[in-house]
Amino acid sequence: MRRLADALGAGAMSLYHYVANKDELLDAMVDVVFSEIEPPPEGSDWQSAMRRESESARQVLARHPWAITLMESRTTPGPANLRHREAVTGCLRRAGFSVPMATHANWLLNGYVYGYALQVASLPFDTADELAEMTENVYLPQLPPDEFPYLNESAAALVAAGYDPAEEFTFGLDLILAALEDLRSSP
Repeated sequence: MRRLADALGAGAMSLYHYVANKDELLDAMVDVVFSEIEPPPEGSDWQSAMRRESESARQVLARHPWAITLMESRTTPGPANLRHREAVTGCLRRAGFSVPMATHANWLLNGYVYGYALQVASLPFDTADELAEMTENVYLPQLPPDEFPYLNESAAALVAAGYDPAEEFTFGLDLILAALEDLRSSP
């Protein structure tokens, strides 16, 4: 709290006028992040709705990477957090998922989105061009072709194809949504 107060140019005690303690502050911060995530839109099929929600969550977590490890850790969820969870659960239940399967689907989607966001936040590059440059100038020189033939082959082919790792999110999300569709009517 003292560091936050210093960063804000305020006294630590003045923060306690707004929040009781660090946990209340973290709860509020996480709630703000949930408020930025677009809930699954009503009136569209469940896969389109959950795709939109997942893509929105990925974009929000890219803006707030500090929140990734906190999203599921709060024991006092705020109103935006609760409204968001209600919207996701409602979307899945209206689509015909049983309560257990809706829970499985929600955990699977959240795990994928949070894991992807965490992985991307720690990558040493931001764009496909930066990855290609790093591959050619940093990674490949460390990979003797006789010892690592498949890694060399993969690196060369991906650079030549203009591989963009940002497309991985959509690829994985497509697989998850297709698998969930097959399980939708399961108890």
